[in-house]
Amino acid sequence: MWADLLPVGRDARTGGYRRFAWNAADLECRAWFREQAERRGLVYEADRNGNQWAWYAGPGAAAAAPRPRVSPARARPPVVTGSHLDSVPDGGAFDGPLGVISSFAAFDLLIERGAEFRRPLAIVNFGDEEGARFGVACVGSRLAAGVLTPEQARALKDGDGVCLPDAMAAAGYDPERIGADPELLDRIGCFVELHVEQGRKLVDVDAAVGVASAIWPHGRWRFDFRGEANHAGTTRLEDRRDPMLTYATTVLAARKKARLAGAVATFGKVAVEPNGTNAIASLVRGWLDSRAPEEVVLDEVVAAIAKAAADRAEIDGTEVDVVRESYTPIVEFAGGLRDRIAKNLGGAPVLPTGAGHDAGILSATLPTAMVFVRNPTGVSHSPAESAEMPDCLAGVEALADVLADLLVDDSAGRGGTGHDNDRKEATT
Repeated sequence: MWADLLPVGRDARTGGYRRFAWNAADLECRAWFREQAERRGLVYEADRNGNQWAWYAGPGAAAAAPRPRVSPARARPPVVTGSHLDSVPDGGAFDGPLGVISSFAAFDLLIERGAEFRRPLAIVNFGDEEGARFGVACVGSRLAAGVLTPEQARALKDGDGVCLPDAMAAAGYDPERIGADPELLDRIGCFVELHVEQGRKLVDVDAAVGVASAIWPHGRWRFDFRGEANHAGTTRLEDRRDPMLTYATTVLAARKKARLAGAVATFGKVAVEPNGTNAIASLVRGWLDSRAPEEVVLDEVVAAIAKAAADRAEIDGTEVDVVRESYTPIVEFAGGLRDRIAKNLGGAPVLPTGAGHDAGILSATLPTAMVFVRNPTGVSHSPAESAEMPDCLAGVEALADVLADLLVDDSAGRGGTGHDNDRKEATT
């Protein structure tokens, strides 16, 4: 499976991946997912938001309808695992795909072991998790959970001006159907996402596998710095209203404010108009990604960065507008499900992460948990992202053990142990 998926969407020049929502590489990944599902006799379904599902209701039940209708009275809602297949620009091979591939491999291992399926199992590929094309992360899970409205989603455009509905329609999906999917999510008992660690905590504790304790609150803000376009060679420095100066000062301020607060803040994307070498810019648009251990700290850091931008704009004779494009509160993977998984894995280390995930979005709707696989480089969102095969196989074994435990226990997940997560609703 890994060898089949590895070349899809890979840039030969950088070695990184460009699997963006609904582009050719993403569609090839989606075709791969469907092929893997059907090869195993699983029931394939793409939901109203383009998320892909592979359902299994137990031996001899491969022909069962998608979304098995398990009533609350029976207390046997499905267990779901999976992740995503899209990437950031020039991203690594493991972020997302490792979770999907490991889910299929764990299913194979369960069948090989003759595991008991008292509850249905589903494997999922959530669409547009990275937000690389349309600027909002976790679009598929946000739509399903109702924290991104259809109106907000339809207004999203990529850098070429293509709107999300047109991209979906070109790929053969009906954008008129997008929106909250409570019928689907209400039936799910719990969701366990395996993911490569996007840091080096597991390296530091010398463990192949770990369990997530929490996801830091995080968000994306667009800073629009407006000035006056003019000639770069004839306009005196004292006569300029150059938004690039305001932007540059704000980038430095973001680093300082985040460092002092124990947070992180990054301007990783920028667009300039008119973008000419010999022209003073009229507009510099920069996107800030910021994350912190606590929501109050995150709010204070972003407010301080915005104030620094406004103060500098007054000096430069420019203007600045700040728009929050997305925000996800802290997710605490607390309580029964997380503790149950850690115990099941023999006391695996429990660690927080600053990276957002579909499991974090869905935690406001159903019990979720995450299993991490060691990343020896500690690098992510880069071609240098890595995981060793023995650790990947340890992750498959761990995921299979977790699923085997959950599939035979009617009380696990929603309505039983694991549903006492301290969960907050993600907002956009």
